[in-house]
Amino acid sequence: MLSPVVQELITKAQIVSFESWMGKVKPEVIQVFEEANKERQYLTDEELNQLAREGAQKEEWLEIARQLRDRSPEIIDRARSVVLEQFPNITKPGGALYPEKRAENCWRDFWHFLRCIHYGIAGNCDQYTSAEGLHYMDLLYQELAVPLDAMVVGLEAMKTIGIEECGGNKKGELLPYFDHLIDRLKGFESYKS
Repeated sequence: MLSPVVQELITKAQIVSFESWMGKVKPEVIQVFEEANKERQYLTDEELNQLAREGAQKEEWLEIARQLRDRSPEIIDRARSVVLEQFPNITKPGGALYPEKRAENCWRDFWHFLRCIHYGIAGNCDQYTSAEGLHYMDLLYQELAVPLDAMVVGLEAMKTIGIEECGGNKKGELLPYFDHLIDRLKGFESYKS
């Protein structure tokens, strides 16, 4: 059972924000992203097609977002393998992701991190996080003793794999979307200590 403190932090650790998109992106386009984020889902084909019709994004960027979504299980599985290779005891008794539920939560966070990156790419805005939400995530990760070094390794692996698998001719241009979130996690107090 999670403590009331952890439950409150989970509620407040909403790391996506489209506030910086205001004035750059049509309100009806932002609404598409907000609805998907509220449901904690990747953008559907219908939503990506709507963004294309709105002229919100060039088709090639929406296709990259679609591929990231469609390949997310593979990207996350491969990133998990990298984490387990670099931290072989992390899921064993005494490891930072033991018992199994802790590991499952870590892999679930990878899924959500990739979802956030997917939004940034689909919206062509590499500033897609909330400073306040990240602050609460930092506190949550401290409270739960999340192994931030392993999380960063996983995000770096997702970047490498995602860009290689889905980047097409935009590989270099995709770096800021991944690096934005990686840099925010590296700024967490538990990463610095």
